Amino acid sequence: MDNVWTKMEVGCDGVAVITIVHPPINSLSFEIMESLKKHYKEAMGRDDVKAIVLTGADGKLSGGFDIGILNGIQEGKIEQPELGYLAIDLITGTFEDASKPWVSAIDGIAIGGGLEISMACHARICTSTADIGLPELTVGIIPGFGGTQRLPRLVGLTKALEMILMSKIIKGNEAHRLGLVDAIVPPNELLDTARRWALDIAECRRPWIRTLHKSDKLVTFEKAREIFKSVRAQAKQGAYIQLPLECIDVIEEGILAGPLAGLRKEAHCFQKLLFSSQSKNLVHVYFAQQETLNVPVINNHLGLVPRKIKKVAVLGGGLMGSGIATALILSNFPVILKEVDGNLLKGGLDRVQANLQSSIKDGKLNPEEFNKTFSLITGALDYEGFKDVDMVIEAISGNISSKQQVFAVLEKYCPSHCVFATNTSAIDLNLIGAKTKSQDRIIGSHFFGPAHILPLLEIVHTQKTSPQVVVDLADVGRKIQKTPIIVGNCTGFAVNRMFIPYTQSALYLVYHGLDVYNIDNAITNFGMKMGPFRLVDLLGFDDAVAIIDHFLQSFPEKCYNSMRTGEATGKGIYSYEDNLKANPDPQIHKYIEKLRNISGAKHDPEIMKLSEKDIVEMLFFPAINEACRVLDEGIASKASDLDIASIMGMGFPAFSGGAMFWADSLGANYIYTRLETWTKKYCDFFKPSSYLAERAANGLPLSARV
Repeated sequence: MDNVWTKMEVGCDGVAVITIVHPPINSLSFEIMESLKKHYKEAMGRDDVKAIVLTGADGKLSGGFDIGILNGIQEGKIEQPELGYLAIDLITGTFEDASKPWVSAIDGIAIGGGLEISMACHARICTSTADIGLPELTVGIIPGFGGTQRLPRLVGLTKALEMILMSKIIKGNEAHRLGLVDAIVPPNELLDTARRWALDIAECRRPWIRTLHKSDKLVTFEKAREIFKSVRAQAKQGAYIQLPLECIDVIEEGILAGPLAGLRKEAHCFQKLLFSSQSKNLVHVYFAQQETLNVPVINNHLGLVPRKIKKVAVLGGGLMGSGIATALILSNFPVILKEVDGNLLKGGLDRVQANLQSSIKDGKLNPEEFNKTFSLITGALDYEGFKDVDMVIEAISGNISSKQQVFAVLEKYCPSHCVFATNTSAIDLNLIGAKTKSQDRIIGSHFFGPAHILPLLEIVHTQKTSPQVVVDLADVGRKIQKTPIIVGNCTGFAVNRMFIPYTQSALYLVYHGLDVYNIDNAITNFGMKMGPFRLVDLLGFDDAVAIIDHFLQSFPEKCYNSMRTGEATGKGIYSYEDNLKANPDPQIHKYIEKLRNISGAKHDPEIMKLSEKDIVEMLFFPAINEACRVLDEGIASKASDLDIASIMGMGFPAFSGGAMFWADSLGANYIYTRLETWTKKYCDFFKPSSYLAERAANGLPLSARV
């Protein structure tokens, strides 16, 4: 029935309100598009309808076209017309060229196709907190419902390029400031205001604006060419340049050849990209991210619901602790930040303040919001204020003994329901909780720095951790805009278990003659944001060695023992004298030669001549091999969680689908054969795991359970 998808109600004022009804986010589908077209024809044909308001049920306009349908099209399971050309006919012909005005009422979200339909209306009324944007590039396609042509005409070329190429989501207030929406109103006034606005347009009290014909925000052709040249140069600095460059071409076509030419190019490009391998990979990542909480520790306790976390304490105001505190207060959690002395506490609070000031510069906060947000954090030098905290996140630097002491003290001051989380990145949680009586409350909350920016939260549970505590931390993670992956307990957990063999393989190659900068270049050309040695500089030598030492102690048979006898020089692999820009350090080769002599390693002519492809495989295949062990041991419950871990935790290129998805594209047998060859030629560090060997022998993907 038609009203399953959309419904239309005509008021006595002559305004037809058409509502998209497709919970939970009113995602678009072929049925909804056809239903909208049917209501359009009905509204156009009725004499009692003067104007139309488009909105969505349950406080959301639309979250865009259903990604599941796109996935079905890619896999050949769903037959479809050419979506881009369908959009030209339906959206331009139905909304924008209508003989009666359309006004969209935006609350909650107007994302992707939802925003594109809104931009084709003659005005947009919005709430201040609505999320608005065109994130299509995150699934390997471009906006296909006219977004590449209408957004530049509403917000200007430079801002439109930024929003589309960065998949940037903005709030209603910013959208109004940019001219993307026409008015901001409270949610309870949204529909009434939209109805009046629509009638005003119909009765010529407000201008009738067709977005494709707007030109006041456009720059001259000469200026536009300069902008496109600059943006293309920036895009070419990344590893995955096809998608942004094609998107830029489409936008440029509309600016230089006119919007109708731009719409036709958009439709053609959208259709081509929909069937690209990159889009299929990114769609896999999208669904993998949606499924991270689909794990046994939660599914086996379906009756659990998250408890309300009203107040959180963070122990330690260093870079990590202050970042965690920032993430919490940005999501309206009251926070106690504890340090051991006044100077350290002041430093921690200053870091939080600086983080918030950066958010003002980025346009994410205004000065009023800054003051309100910063007021949510309170400093403390003792535990007296911990009597009513619901969660403590420990982020102190120190050894196992110091962490044990902290949790023993927390038991005395915190309520019995309080969640005890530790931000350790590698230490076995059973060791941390060994001296407490509350091991059911201890859980790992491994944030990635900067904690208020990076999206991954690795949640680690032991066999004694209460499922309720897992659910509580996962809920907080979602609320502070993190993607939680839930893993079992061991040294290194999931992300660092994969990461350490990657870095150790890099060290092996260096010790046998390969240049560090050649390795980093090969890895960045593959698509990583930085190579392993640039990352060691970012982490800090001491932290990197500490993580490797924990791994070596727990898994000595799986490691290449290289830098444990090395000596710190106080310098990084790169030189940072030029405005903190990383430049090759001419002295590093002398230091590496010294380490090579200490270790007794010899130059290997074959290793010194490795191609970039060989370098990439020799670094990542050991990581894939260790990921297989992580799956085999049940530390991770599914391969797709390791895809998300590799992308958000290691920086693995998302356009490859994540480490395990990429590995399956190469085949288990290929990876097994390469590792077996290196084992015989070099050392047992490369020895294939039994999990990998079994799947290679049976022709199965690594994600398959047998």
